[in-house]
Amino acid sequence: MLAVNSAYLRFAMQKPLSPPSAKKHPVTHTRHGHTRVDDYAWLRADNWQDVMRDPSVLSPEIRDYLEAENAYFSEQMADTEGLQETLFKEMRGRIKEDDSTVPAPDGRYAYATRYVEGGQHPLFVREKREGGGEEVLLNGDALAEGHAYYKIAGASHSPDHKQLAWAHDAAGSEYFTLCVRDLASGEDLPEIIPDTGSGGVWSADSKHVFYVRLDENHRPSKVFRHKLGTSVDDDVLVYEEPDPGYFVHIGKTQSDRFIVIHAHDHETAEAWIIPADAPETEPALIARRETATEYGLDEADGRFFILTNADAAEDFKIVTAPIDQPGRENWVDLIPHEPGRLILSLTVYKRHMVRLERKEGLPRIVVRRLADGAEHVIAFEEEAYSLGLAGGYEFDTDTLRFTYSSMATPARVYDYDMETRERVLRKEQEVPSGHDPALYVTRRIFAPAADGETVPVSLLYRKDTPIDGSAPCLLYGYGSYGITIPAAFSVTRLSLVDRGFVYALAHIRGGKDKGYRWYEAGKRKAKPNTFGDFIAAAEHLARESYTARGKIVAEGGSAGGMLMGAVANMTTDLFAGIIANVPFVDVLNTMLDDTLPLTPPEWPEWGNPIASAEDYETIRAYSPYDNVAAKPYAPILALAGLTDPRVTYWEPAKWVARLRATKTDGNLLLLRTNMDAGHAGAAGRFDALKETAIELAFALKMTGKAGEVPRPAS
Repeated sequence: MLAVNSAYLRFAMQKPLSPPSAKKHPVTHTRHGHTRVDDYAWLRADNWQDVMRDPSVLSPEIRDYLEAENAYFSEQMADTEGLQETLFKEMRGRIKEDDSTVPAPDGRYAYATRYVEGGQHPLFVREKREGGGEEVLLNGDALAEGHAYYKIAGASHSPDHKQLAWAHDAAGSEYFTLCVRDLASGEDLPEIIPDTGSGGVWSADSKHVFYVRLDENHRPSKVFRHKLGTSVDDDVLVYEEPDPGYFVHIGKTQSDRFIVIHAHDHETAEAWIIPADAPETEPALIARRETATEYGLDEADGRFFILTNADAAEDFKIVTAPIDQPGRENWVDLIPHEPGRLILSLTVYKRHMVRLERKEGLPRIVVRRLADGAEHVIAFEEEAYSLGLAGGYEFDTDTLRFTYSSMATPARVYDYDMETRERVLRKEQEVPSGHDPALYVTRRIFAPAADGETVPVSLLYRKDTPIDGSAPCLLYGYGSYGITIPAAFSVTRLSLVDRGFVYALAHIRGGKDKGYRWYEAGKRKAKPNTFGDFIAAAEHLARESYTARGKIVAEGGSAGGMLMGAVANMTTDLFAGIIANVPFVDVLNTMLDDTLPLTPPEWPEWGNPIASAEDYETIRAYSPYDNVAAKPYAPILALAGLTDPRVTYWEPAKWVARLRATKTDGNLLLLRTNMDAGHAGAAGRFDALKETAIELAFALKMTGKAGEVPRPAS
C-alpha cells in the first residue's frame, strides 16, 4: 500500500474529518485606486527564503494547516488507496528498470546514464570506445541515501576526461551545490560551491569551471570562474546581471570553442562569449539587448550562426556573423524568415547545420550542408508526433542523433548520417509489460474558438473505445511562455487510456504550436484567449462525441495550473474534475511582489501591475485567487510542493482556503502538499509514479471509473 502521511494517522480517530478551515487574517492592499482584501496572506511565511533551504523552519501555524489539509486529502482519497497501488504497479511495469541511454561518444570515451533494477536515481557512467569495462562516475542511489529528496543535475566531464563537475539539490528548492569529482580517485575535490543554478561549464584546459550563482531572491544573476585547487572565496566574478528582470545561464558552442553567457527574460536576450582556450578573457558582447529581440548562437568555421527574431522575423530566421565582428550591423541572412515556419533551435557541426522547426503544427528536422547549402528534411507520417535533437558531445561528425515518438509509439533513438541519409535505430523504448501501438489511435483535430481561430488537439485512445460520447476524457493544457506540449509517448497515461479514456492535449494559445503569433495571442492582454481555447477544446470534444460534458477531467501544472484555476472560475458543469498541479493561481499578488524569485522576469509574460494600471486590471480580471466566487465548482485536486521556488506553496494553499470559504457546492476540494519536495515533486523515478497515481486515481474516481479493469496492453 502507499504510505499514509503522519497527519492522517494523528487525526484518524476523528473520522470523518471536516474540511480544514483556514483562519482569516484580513490584509488590505490598495493599488491604482483599487482595494483588495486578502484573508489568507498569512500563509506566506515571512521566512520563505529560509524554508526553501530548510523546511523545518516553517512556522508551526502554517505547517499545522498544510498537514491538516494533507490529512483531509488522505481521508477523502482513502477509498482509492488500493487503486493507487494498482496504478503504481501498472506504470512501474511499463518501465524497464535497468534501462540506459545510448552512449554518447566523446573522444576515447562514450558517456551514458543508466538505472539499476529497483533504483530510483540514475548512475552516470562511461566506457572506453576501444573496449573496456564500464566506469561508474556517480551513483545516484548511493548519494541519495538518507535524503527525503535528492536530485543530481548538470553533470559534465572535463575536456581531458579527468574531472566531473556535478551538482545536487537535497531539498527540492533548486539551490544546487556544485562539486568537482576527481575521476581517478572517485573523490570530490574540497572546494564545494553552494547556491548555484545547477552544473558548470569547463574551460578548454580543464582547469577552470564557470558557474551561475543564485542571489538571495533565488535569481540566477552572477557568473563566476573557479580555478581548480583554489578556495571558492577566490572565485572571480565574470558577469553580473544588473537587471532583476533577467536571468543568466551559461553554455558552450557545439564546437567547444566558446563559453556563452546568456541573459534573458521572456522576450529579450543578450549573449556574451569567452574563448574556452582563454578562460581569463573578459566576456565579449555579441549584440546589445533590444526589447522584444531574442537571439541565441552556435559557431563553426570562423562564423557565428545566430537564431533570432530581429528585423520583424516573427517566426525566427538564421543569420551569420564573423567571430571578430559579431554585432547586428554585420548579421547576414542565411535562412530568411518564412511566416508560419517557426525555427525552434539550431546546432552547428563541422560540416552541417541542423535546425528543428515546426510547420503546420508539426515538428521536422532540416539538415543543411555548409559547403554548398544543400538541404533536406527529416519528417514522419503520423498525424501527431514529437521530435527532439540530442546534440551530443562531438563537433567533427556527420552523425546526428535524434528521438522520435508519438502518443501511441514509444520513443525511438536514431543515429542519422547527414551525408548518406542512412537512419540507424539505436534504441526503442521497451515497455516490459507489453505495448502494441496498433491497438491505439492517435489523431489531431481542430476545435473552433469563439473568435474563429482553430485550436489543435492531439488525441490518444484505444481502437475499441466507442466514440459515441460515452468515454471519459482527460484534457491537458498549458498555454504559456511559448511552450509547446509535445504529442509524445507516455507510459503513465496508458493507465487511463486502457480503461476507456480519451486522452487529449489542447495546444492552446500561449504556446507556439502554430507559430510565434500563437504565443503572442495568449499573453498579457490576450491571456484570456488561453482559457477560452481550452474550454473550446473541451466543448468540441463533447460535440464530436469523443466524450461528453461532465465526463472531462481537466489537468494542468504550474502556469497550466493557473489555466485550471481560471477555467474553474469560468465553468460550472463542463468538467467532472480539475487537477491543478503546483498551480500559479495567486497571479496578481505574485506579480505585485518583486522580491519573489520569478516576478521581475515574468512581467514581459503577464504584465507589470506595479507600474501599469492597465496591466493590473488585466491580471485582476482573470487571476484565479482574486476571482473565486460564490458559485458551484467542479471537484478540484490541488497539488503543491513546500520548497517550490517557482510556484510557492502558499499560492495553492491560499486558493483552496478561499474556495472552501466561498464556493456553494459540496464537491470534493483537496489540497496535497509534498512536504519534502518542490516544483517537480518527488525526485525518485518510482516516488514520482506514486504522485502520478494520485492524479490518475482522482480522475478515475471523479468519472466513476475507479473500479474499471484495464484492457490488455498487447
